[in-house]
Amino acid sequence: MSAKSKTVTKKRFEPFTDEEKSAMKARVQELKVSKGNNEGELLAKIAEMDASDRAMAKRVHEIIKANAPVLSPRLWYGMPAYDKDGKLVCHFQPAKKFKTRYATLGFSDAAKLDEGNMWPNAYALTKVTPTEETKITALLKRAIV
Repeated sequence: MSAKSKTVTKKRFEPFTDEEKSAMKARVQELKVSKGNNEGELLAKIAEMDASDRAMAKRVHEIIKANAPVLSPRLWYGMPAYDKDGKLVCHFQPAKKFKTRYATLGFSDAAKLDEGNMWPNAYALTKVTPTEETKITALLKRAIV
């Protein structure tokens, strides 16, 4: 056998998925863009989502506007997000973004959701019904204290 026939092609290790790379590129763009109509950009991003994610994201946005008006809309890694005094408080991650079976409503450490030594900081969403609206509203009220 020749040396050439024994050559093994090494597969390059890719630490990030295409979806993760896309989110990072979106974040870089968000940081470069001047602060303009953040709500308009957020609503445009929601409009791009598939029907299920779009319906939930729109409802979450409405709930936040009605119950936590101190939160400012913006994009964060290409996802709808809300901050208070320049600090991220919560964000909506559509299921399709990372090919998961449910969307996520996540909260950052700026949210005041502390419960002892351990508490949830993200919630799976498959639908936003009045039951979930009540839970989201309660979380928001605790988060922005």
